[in-house]
Amino acid sequence: MDTLDFLPVSQEDMHQRGWWYYDFLVVTADAYVDHPSFGTAIIARCLEADGHRVAVLAQPDWHSAEAFLAMGKPRYGVLIGGGNIDSMVAHYTAARKRRSADAYSPGNRMGLRPDRPTIVYANRAREAFPGTPVVIGGLEASLRRFAHYDYWDDSVRRSILFDAGADLLVYGMGERATREIARRLAGGERVEAITDVRGTAYAARDPAPGPHGLPAVPVPSYEAVCASKRDYALATRTEYEEHDAVRGRTILQPHGERTLVVNPPALPLRQEELDWVYALPYAREVHPMYEALGGVAAIEEVRFSVTHNRGCFGGCNFCSLAFHQGRMITSRSHESVVREVEIFTRDPKFKGYVHDVGGPSANFRHPSCKSQLKNGMCKNRSCLAPTPCKNLDPSHADYLALLRKVRAVPGVKKVFIRSGIRYDYMLSEKNGEFFSQLVKHHVSGQLKVAPEHCSARVLDYMGKPHFDVYERFRDKYQRLNQRYGLEQYLVPYLMSSHPGCTLTDAVELAVFLNRTGRQPEQVQDFYPTPSTISTCMYYTGLDPLTMEPIYVPKSAHEKALQRALIQYRNPANYDLVREALVKAHRTDLIGWTDQCLIRPKRPKDRAEGEGRTSERPSRPSGKPGKPGTAAPRQGGKAGKSRGGSVPKKGAPKAPQRTGRPPKANGRKGGIRKGR
Repeated sequence: MDTLDFLPVSQEDMHQRGWWYYDFLVVTADAYVDHPSFGTAIIARCLEADGHRVAVLAQPDWHSAEAFLAMGKPRYGVLIGGGNIDSMVAHYTAARKRRSADAYSPGNRMGLRPDRPTIVYANRAREAFPGTPVVIGGLEASLRRFAHYDYWDDSVRRSILFDAGADLLVYGMGERATREIARRLAGGERVEAITDVRGTAYAARDPAPGPHGLPAVPVPSYEAVCASKRDYALATRTEYEEHDAVRGRTILQPHGERTLVVNPPALPLRQEELDWVYALPYAREVHPMYEALGGVAAIEEVRFSVTHNRGCFGGCNFCSLAFHQGRMITSRSHESVVREVEIFTRDPKFKGYVHDVGGPSANFRHPSCKSQLKNGMCKNRSCLAPTPCKNLDPSHADYLALLRKVRAVPGVKKVFIRSGIRYDYMLSEKNGEFFSQLVKHHVSGQLKVAPEHCSARVLDYMGKPHFDVYERFRDKYQRLNQRYGLEQYLVPYLMSSHPGCTLTDAVELAVFLNRTGRQPEQVQDFYPTPSTISTCMYYTGLDPLTMEPIYVPKSAHEKALQRALIQYRNPANYDLVREALVKAHRTDLIGWTDQCLIRPKRPKDRAEGEGRTSERPSRPSGKPGKPGTAAPRQGGKAGKSRGGSVPKKGAPKAPQRTGRPPKANGRKGGIRKGR
């Protein structure tokens, strides 16, 4: 593609457009991909549509201010984002080990962005352009807007606004707030006067009370949450209670001599506004400057995927979605989604497969209940867990109608759903039509869902439905596959070491896996990402919703024991599994019967260990050889479904929208969002 299809990234690009100045510099820690799945592209195109001249600075050399000066000084401001995913999650595993590849950088290269780039870039921008307004936003800033526990430092850090030295912080989905800030700066208003924009935060020495007509709510200061874990938990609870676009109030958190002022969340975009955002003239491609460097792998995650909704009322405590996008669901019109799919069909790379029509949770198309629009979300209550609210509207009719329209687009062979499916929400609908259509038309061989655990107590701490709900879903999924003669499998995601999970709970999960013949390929250690409820539990040892103490597995060794129990059939885990069973007083599970997890003696070699696994191949629960539940082992059949072929092995999966980085080959790794 021609560079003129993209926004300027150099003075040469500016001069080709006849520009000798520009208005806003948009800085990102990702490579420049002009696609609506990338926040930088959305913000930049929104500002362009409003008549501003916008330049993009992607992954600048941060060792000096020289890269920031290359295009000259912007007239109105510098807007900085840390990238599509949190930089620390992108750089480090849950065990704090450095990752080897970065799919959001050209050629999967590591080292093209610093740790905590929002802070680093903001300080370089200050150095390059003294007196120019600096606004930070994106996921990294959004999750760090308050004083927060930092897993990588193992300490509480102050709001990122102070470390970055920025004038304003935009949190959540930032189109509305950013456009208003840009309009006012371009109109000559001083940045210090822009203190009333919803979805923003700023620092003040003497904040005005209740700028939005409601009294402001104080939370314990930065110094207090550093000194007291109870104060930290209390602050977290209030921050979540007030994160509501309808009833949320301004929050004040003192930081030394200044006070952090966090205005109420921005109102979600209306459907017509969301349609407008996705209709902007994106190039939908990686910038040509990266061709010689190997391209940018992250585009393959989303190239032929459609985001049809925003927000999530699922309420998983380990997930950052609720604190970023919010719990209010908004969705695009059918016409908007169909137009985007029609664009796919004109791309020579499109082979007829729409990889995803999804979002944070794919099967949410409308607010959870009618009262939510008027009164906001209920405080400290989940719409779905442990049981669905009686006021829940579980209709899938609109989503089903949308999928049928997408399937009917000329040139489309198959339409898959690869974002998270909330199976508890599906089962709440008495009409089973969507479930049937999902199985018949929208599964690409394997359907991945996230029961996470089988212990009711652990699931309550996670904010997930109890395990019997998953079992009902699994059984119905199996029956439907049998009815339609399809060989499709269910792949459950599991999580180890979540706060509240003891060795006894981990053994319970291993026993379940043994009983059902499951051999999970993917297990995620709990990852304490900034500002989630579960991270608060991890740091404080308290459940902030009840203020009751909670057990937290923290040591690397205990985490290894819990993970090994879930993958007890791996011969390399034998010693850890044995140690865990002894510590949990479950030596009855060491023996030769089918109920035992391991043999009394360690396998002499890998082949002998694998012999144990081969005795019980992975199979659907209770019905060997039948499709519908367990994924086949490597080399087995998968992916056959009536109605068309499926993407080739290695085809891109659905985009991760809350923090899990894709691996270099396009497959996902890192942390999981809630399902």
